[in-house]
Amino acid sequence: MLELTSIYLDIKNKVEQRLEVFENIGAHGTEEEIFTELVFCLMTPQTKSRQAEKAIGVLREKNLIFHGDAVDLSKELNMVRFRHHKANYICSAREVCSRKGKVALKAILAEIPNVIEKREWLVKKIKGIGLKEASHFLRNTGFWAEIAILDRHILRNLERYKIIEAGLYPTSEKKYLEIEGKMKRFAQEIKIPLAYLDFVLWYKETNDIFK
Repeated sequence: MLELTSIYLDIKNKVEQRLEVFENIGAHGTEEEIFTELVFCLMTPQTKSRQAEKAIGVLREKNLIFHGDAVDLSKELNMVRFRHHKANYICSAREVCSRKGKVALKAILAEIPNVIEKREWLVKKIKGIGLKEASHFLRNTGFWAEIAILDRHILRNLERYKIIEAGLYPTSEKKYLEIEGKMKRFAQEIKIPLAYLDFVLWYKETNDIFK
């Protein structure tokens, strides 16, 4: 565990800066900025985060996030896997997250009282969003204290440190919540806040702090 503590102390200030950015987006970001974060998280399954961000840049440059149809979107998503599905997910999300013809995801989520219920709403309503992606989106928009992003880097390290059994993967909501609970207890034991532990384990695998 000393290795994790050492990484935590080394990157703590950078993580705090990232979390401040996320909180600022959640508190002061426009509806368009919040929805764009959702689209970023729709891009990430089976695709590296920096490739997903590159895709967002292309879509933003060509004004497709809010106006492109599935065909137009798919043409520009060559850098992500399952681009046809993801193009359809973006179009579906626009529809679900709109009120009176404009995206209103920030307003919709503001009406939901807590982060766990917000996550449940996202998983239920947004095609292409599971608990991992919903947690990722909520972390990136300031709701980072209570939830974990159980991607392959995190799971690999939870196995390595004997926090979960080998082969225990979040294949259902019940298993996701079980692993998330184990990670929360682990964070408390080693005195690293949950959101920081996420970054610590990510950094340990990638040598990167991104989103």
